[in-house]
Amino acid sequence: MTTLLVAAVSVAFFHSLAPDHWLPFVALAKASKWRMSQLGWVTLLAGIGHVASSLALGFLGLWAGLTIHHLQGAEAWRGSVGVWLLVGFGVAYALWGLKHAQHHHPHITVEEAVKVYAVKRMWTLFAIMVFGPCEPLIPLMFLASQRGMAVVWGMSLVFSIVTVGMVVGQSMLSYAGVRLIQAPWLERYAHALAGLVIVLTAIFVMVVGV
Repeated sequence: MTTLLVAAVSVAFFHSLAPDHWLPFVALAKASKWRMSQLGWVTLLAGIGHVASSLALGFLGLWAGLTIHHLQGAEAWRGSVGVWLLVGFGVAYALWGLKHAQHHHPHITVEEAVKVYAVKRMWTLFAIMVFGPCEPLIPLMFLASQRGMAVVWGMSLVFSIVTVGMVVGQSMLSYAGVRLIQAPWLERYAHALAGLVIVLTAIFVMVVGV
């Protein structure tokens, strides 16, 4: 039991260091001028959804008697699709940001324009985060199942708390530093740069395979 809990903490910690768990939220928050509390709530919900999707698949697999091979295959497929969705989102966001920077809208303020699209971008990124799997969780659940379902629940709870805490903590800590950077050109191209950061993050994850 102790070994499984230590493994859950360490695996969740290192898995959550992957930039796709927090960097896209920081980029979106910076471009949209979010409050720190707003970023906190968004990443909290995204982190919970991210873990919950893999937990649901894992418990379904245990209940149905599926092998770990089948579930890992499903997680790998979700991961591949999730990365490409992140790339598509980043490209679309960057193109919109360039168009927004080049064309002024005298009939609305910048703040109003940001509010119009910020909610849609937030929920799109949230959906991508939920679709993205927690790949290491499935093997840990199967190992814990040999000790009984109580151990599975305990290990899953620890893994979830650490993962969600890392998603929220890294996002807010990074945003606290990034929001100190102020420059006129950065303000104008903030959305285009945010989209570029999201694309590069997805490509990095794709190449490195984290």
